Amino acid sequence: MSDYFVHETSIVDPEVSIGAGTKIWYFCHIQSGAVIGENCSLGQNVNISNNVRMGNGCKLQNNVSLYEGVELENDVFCGPSCVFTNDLTPRAKYPKGHAAYKKTLIREGASIGANATVVCGHTVGRWAMIGAGAVVTTDVPDHALMLGVPARLSGWSCECGTLLGEELRCPVCGRRYRKTENGLIEEK
Repeated sequence: MSDYFVHETSIVDPEVSIGAGTKIWYFCHIQSGAVIGENCSLGQNVNISNNVRMGNGCKLQNNVSLYEGVELENDVFCGPSCVFTNDLTPRAKYPKGHAAYKKTLIREGASIGANATVVCGHTVGRWAMIGAGAVVTTDVPDHALMLGVPARLSGWSCECGTLLGEELRCPVCGRRYRKTENGLIEEK
């Protein structure tokens, strides 16, 4: 008996690693070489491609596909039908194969909104928040709130998810931040 759950309608290929407490729901496909951490939740119709790595505590809502080249650190949230790419110039007639895929890194605690798109080759910073329907075409700083098409910096978000005002102090949890060249950093 395994220490994770896979619904009977889902397919898990050989040579997959799934952490304890993870739940994989209806009609998912986990491909060879994928590594899924502990206590993750994969909603209906999720596809995890070959060699994708997911940290612990990640939540993927329905209809999310993580293609080869995408990596999620711990506690990443992917909203319904958000999209990741792995090839900037795809052609059906001229496939490049996995050696040409661009790496996309989603750092710890980041949230990707419903129907947002993250174009490959970029990093989404720690605790960043990508708004629903946004299209990320650049690297995203830590704690950044990114909205629009293309996504632009529209503010800052606390680790707890609250949007921050100009004083960069969270009115909910009390965390305080300061700006750096890589985004916000919490002041201790």
